[in-house]
Amino acid sequence: MPTDPPLLPHAARKTAAWCVVALLVAAVGGVLIWLCVALKDALTPVLLALLGTALLGPLHRRLVRMGVQRSLAAGLTCAALVAVVGGAGYIVVSALIDSGDQIVASVRTVARQLAARVDLAGDSLDDLASRAREVVAKFGGTAASGLLSGLSVLGQLLAAGVLALLLTFFFLRDAERARRTLHTIAPRGTGPRLEAVARIAFEAVEGFMRGTTLIALIDAVCITAGLLILRVPGAVGLGALVFVGAYIPYLGALISGTVSILVALADRGFVIALWALGVVVAVQVLEGHVLQPLIQSRTVQMHPAMVMIAITAGAGLAGILGMLLAVPIAAAAFGVIGALREDYAAGSDSSPGSSPEPGEPS
Repeated sequence: MPTDPPLLPHAARKTAAWCVVALLVAAVGGVLIWLCVALKDALTPVLLALLGTALLGPLHRRLVRMGVQRSLAAGLTCAALVAVVGGAGYIVVSALIDSGDQIVASVRTVARQLAARVDLAGDSLDDLASRAREVVAKFGGTAASGLLSGLSVLGQLLAAGVLALLLTFFFLRDAERARRTLHTIAPRGTGPRLEAVARIAFEAVEGFMRGTTLIALIDAVCITAGLLILRVPGAVGLGALVFVGAYIPYLGALISGTVSILVALADRGFVIALWALGVVVAVQVLEGHVLQPLIQSRTVQMHPAMVMIAITAGAGLAGILGMLLAVPIAAAAFGVIGALREDYAAGSDSSPGSSPEPGEPS
């Protein structure tokens, strides 16, 4: 008995099926993003704890291999985290406080010089100053409430930091228990694959954190040394700014490098500013052509456009914190997608990224 021909050709049906899949994925992604935004206060300590765990995981594993009990090793690792982060934070904040006024004054001097060069001085600057005074007078009455709001935000950040530290301790101590739980709740036969995917994602974040920290330290030392040789004021504070900004790829280096050049221009003149520009460009070339391939060769390599898109999305969702967390999260996602794509292309039934057990042929 003859069958009726299909209403749509095969190509149209295939396109429609892919459109439905894309819409479903977009809908699920939208719901997940909405949940992340709604639960931002609860997710932030968890994500920070995962970053801390990724950064200090090798130290904890080494302590365990040396025979230290897991809870004690996790406690020692968290203590090392507090000491390192606290010491680095103290150095950075002290340097910025000591040099902050000088840096701001230098940037203001550059702004006045540029305004004089382009004939913007006079009425325009006077109008701007008067408007600024009006704004200050208008909002001066809310200074007390603003101070209380700032103290509230500081308290929230402190609470999130303490919670992230406690979660880091539990993540380090109970990693094996989490692995067994994953196998328990996973559908039958998918435990090894899910474990391999989770391991790939975590290793991507781990490599990113360690590589970025080392690169940030090298960049800060090199730029600080160059600015000290050029006798640029506030060199240590500018180096601290470079170190902090390195955790926001591309954008952080651009901002910190620009500030360094402006300070050199204001206090040391045009020639020294050109030398400072050369130092910043040389360090960025060293990072892009030597440090990145050498240090982060085992991490997920993303196109700069994808990095900027991730930073923009993170800034829109969670501000500065979102900018800091966007790239490691994207690195984990790209690592998982890349591993699954390779596994699918190979047509293998084994878990992505898994290695053969001892005794098995490799």
